[in-house]
Amino acid sequence: MIQLKSKEDIDGIRTSGHILAELFEHLGEEIAEGMSTWDVDKVCADFMKRNHSTGPCKGYMGYPSVSCVSVNDMVIHGIPSKREILRNGDIVSVDICLEKNGYVSDSTHTYEIGKVSPEVHQLNTVTEKCLYLGIEAASVPHARIHDISKAVFTHASKYGYGVVRDYTGHGVGFSIHEDPEVPNFVSLSMPNARLRPGLVIAIEPMINMGTYKVKTLPDGWGVKTIDGKPACHWEHTIAVTEDGIEIMTKL
Repeated sequence: MIQLKSKEDIDGIRTSGHILAELFEHLGEEIAEGMSTWDVDKVCADFMKRNHSTGPCKGYMGYPSVSCVSVNDMVIHGIPSKREILRNGDIVSVDICLEKNGYVSDSTHTYEIGKVSPEVHQLNTVTEKCLYLGIEAASVPHARIHDISKAVFTHASKYGYGVVRDYTGHGVGFSIHEDPEVPNFVSLSMPNARLRPGLVIAIEPMINMGTYKVKTLPDGWGVKTIDGKPACHWEHTIAVTEDGIEIMTKL
């Protein structure tokens, strides 16, 4: 069931999203070659603590960390580890949910470590563009979920990239995952809700350099590309208001 948010709720999600946007700005200054993915998670956890907020991913269905740190061919849900060290040329997607005063925002940024290959840089640039094209599609009057899906899929497909089908964007605000699902591809078998004022959703293109097919690791969390090629992930929480679309997780 889709839960529309009141203006008061959206104010609360906005506050959460603003802190999360600041966290990503801070992380962009800190993340570097030689750090472990556990170090990245600690930067996130320490920032949340300083800003009197929490990371609801930690403990969610047993997940152990406040962030998901996914390197190279890890599409999503990479568990931070002291053994996994960031190296020159890596691409790193950091997915974070942040809760403040009971309101949740969700965003993902992908960082390039040192000098990445031109192919990886293009993948990152195209995926971020897919996110903003999805947001732009949501901004059209009377838009529906599939308008977002089509915008993401069409742009990624121009480059021959695989668009992940097994995972989607989603509603957010009161909890980490809410209805509706926001897929990055159009499927007539999936609901196609109209975007109404009060709707808060996370749009999150997950784009692979090769096939769209993925596999789940034995840890039950990490999801990798099945062909071992790099993946990229960008995400913002947006709110549909009477005045249009507002990106809640961007400064």
